[in-house]
Amino acid sequence: MFKKLKRAIERVGDYALGLIEELGRLVTLLVQTVLWAFRPPYRLRVIFQNLESVGIGSLPIVLLTGLFAGLVLAYQSDYAFRLFNAETLVGATVAVSLLRELGPVFTGLMVAGRTGSSMTTELGTMRVTEQIDAMAVMAVNPVQYLVMPRVVATVLMLPVLNMLFNFVGIGAAYGLSVHYLNSDPGIFIHHITRFVTAQDFLFSTIKAGVFGLIIGLVGCYKGYYASGGAKGVGEATTSSVVMASVLILLSDYLMTTMMWSL
Repeated sequence: MFKKLKRAIERVGDYALGLIEELGRLVTLLVQTVLWAFRPPYRLRVIFQNLESVGIGSLPIVLLTGLFAGLVLAYQSDYAFRLFNAETLVGATVAVSLLRELGPVFTGLMVAGRTGSSMTTELGTMRVTEQIDAMAVMAVNPVQYLVMPRVVATVLMLPVLNMLFNFVGIGAAYGLSVHYLNSDPGIFIHHITRFVTAQDFLFSTIKAGVFGLIIGLVGCYKGYYASGGAKGVGEATTSSVVMASVLILLSDYLMTTMMWSL
């Protein structure tokens, strides 16, 4: 009985120590990335390549998700509001919901699944094939060349993708409400301009930028410290998507409680 209890305590302790160690490495990588972002050489060509990869590569899935999110949200909102003869609020409800919550979160989750996993796979493959070690031997800092451009690209592109997501979602909701659910187009737009504020756009952009930092940092971290050959890279990729998704949802809750309680 005593031995079983001892083993259980040891497992908990090992897990806690591993968690603290992983958090420390993640914070260290974040600090190194921020410092290298402001030190020459600035690797502009590499940054633009990653901007294209994150932005153009993720655009189809983000727009498709925004389209169906707007359609579903408009349809369900119209059904619910008609029970109270308040269907004129569909436009405002869709716009506020997308800007404040669904736009940044859905965009972040889609990019985490598509681009975050790609970053982990690329860096993980380079790690297990010792390309990162060779880069360090040639006096090229791996964090500056591999991590910093990817993190900067995701931070810059997530707000853009988020705004496109919101635009497509609201447009899809407008089309469904006006042409299928027989809502008045003037009232639909009027309530959007009445209830949506500049603060909503600002907070939505801030959320998307934070999610971009999470995706880029977690994706690069998991790949940078991958080990164990092809199996290890696969496990790191899966762990990257899960960790980034959980952190996005957690940070979304924290930022929502702080931003809209001001």
